[in-house]
Amino acid sequence: MTADLSSEDLFTTGAPAGTHRVARVVPPAKLAEQAAILLKDGFRLGLVAAHDDGATLRVVYLFLAGSPDRRIELQVTLPADDPRLPSLASLSFPASRFEREMHDLYGIVPVSHPLPRRLVRHAHWPAGWYPMRHNAGPPPPFTDTEPFPFLAVEGDGVYEIPVGPVHAGVIEPGHFRFSVVGESILRLKARLWFTHRGVEKLFEGLDATAAVHLAERISGDTSAAHALAHSLAVEDALGITMPEGAQRLRALILELERLYNHTADLGGLANDVGFTLANAHALRIREQLLRINHATTGHRLLRGAISPGAVEVLTLPDVRQLAQLAEDLAEVAQLTLDNTVIRDRFTGTAVLTRDHAHDLGCLGYVARASGLATDARLDHPTCALPVTPLTKASGDVLARFTLRVDEFTASTQLATHLINTADLRAFRGAPVQGSGSDDSQGAVRSGVGIVEGWRGALVHRVEVNPEGLLTRVKVVDPSWFNWPALPIALTGTIVPDFPVTNKSFNLSYAGNDL
Repeated sequence: MTADLSSEDLFTTGAPAGTHRVARVVPPAKLAEQAAILLKDGFRLGLVAAHDDGATLRVVYLFLAGSPDRRIELQVTLPADDPRLPSLASLSFPASRFEREMHDLYGIVPVSHPLPRRLVRHAHWPAGWYPMRHNAGPPPPFTDTEPFPFLAVEGDGVYEIPVGPVHAGVIEPGHFRFSVVGESILRLKARLWFTHRGVEKLFEGLDATAAVHLAERISGDTSAAHALAHSLAVEDALGITMPEGAQRLRALILELERLYNHTADLGGLANDVGFTLANAHALRIREQLLRINHATTGHRLLRGAISPGAVEVLTLPDVRQLAQLAEDLAEVAQLTLDNTVIRDRFTGTAVLTRDHAHDLGCLGYVARASGLATDARLDHPTCALPVTPLTKASGDVLARFTLRVDEFTASTQLATHLINTADLRAFRGAPVQGSGSDDSQGAVRSGVGIVEGWRGALVHRVEVNPEGLLTRVKVVDPSWFNWPALPIALTGTIVPDFPVTNKSFNLSYAGNDL
């Protein structure tokens, strides 16, 4: 079956890399049918964004597929006074969570949803207040005390262990409730959105070409990837085409971000099983990588280098230094795995099967460690890159550890290739400006940016009014898709394996909560 969608076409746009995004209006009664066609054709649901258009609400479903890059939007219009649409939960687990988010923030009711309870809105949020609606106003007094409906697991010897939301280390807030017998985990509930900041609302009214500073701060360890996804979305909306050389420099910056984060996590995994010496050496390597970041872009976290229509690199990293750091990290990883106690702790722990990873919509190294070859650098490229997807089959902590080691090596090789082929004559010391298009002047324009961040694929979708101001920004971090996989992987493991499993996923609270 192929995606032969007969609804009215809204637009077809050419993306910077020569791809196309097709948007079609769909009546609510036809939404499930056409979504099912796309999902069967190999598309995945990359994003769902609600919009307040005044008298009506509009919902955009963005479906994505790679090889070749394909992007199809289904748009549904609903009356603002009674917004209801059929739930897609039976077709897609990610859709079920997007629907709960829309209900909390916009008041859109997903009809026949199997679990229509709050997702974003905690008990202190007042009932009937939907903060993303234009007429929401300031929040009324927080008087609602509806308790969170935790599922109680009962039986002989079953008890609960609450962890968080305030944690002992320097970590973001999240609440974990374990139902256990002895040390065996029967069920884990992870409750998030303690760090919800209303980021998407903060974008509204900002100049589209000058809001990248906010995108960089969505999740601090993913500054460059969010900056690039935002910039690609704005460039798509404004008709800006960046030269291939500029896109290759942007790709280099993303590889630098991948390197320092993978290093920290490999050290953290060793630390969580008591091998502090390996962690100390990993942090030493990470510090050297952060200094390379600063020399390359002027910022240790790579902020300020990527913006709509521009990229600025001060200098290029020394490929010999990168090669030496790759050797150092490989040695640290090998020493970690040569310890039989550590290898035993990693092997067979917290298995996420391929089927579970697929059904949950997992992305990045979490998906690849479970056998899913997904990588936005290949599925949604901005330029041609010599990338080969790396996968593991076992889906356990060991797979997530060794995959990250392999990805560090591959990322070093890719960065070296980009450095050796970069043309600094065109890019040193000044931003590169793309060539704009004014074909859509006078109308609200939309754009989509897709980037393979170090955790996985990020998607930004923006809408820009004729004055060049952002009217809506929707952001989906890979942690949104990967968080539900953590409780699944932990079922049947033991409580002491929670820290090492959590680190092997290393999901972003801020990236999920927004």
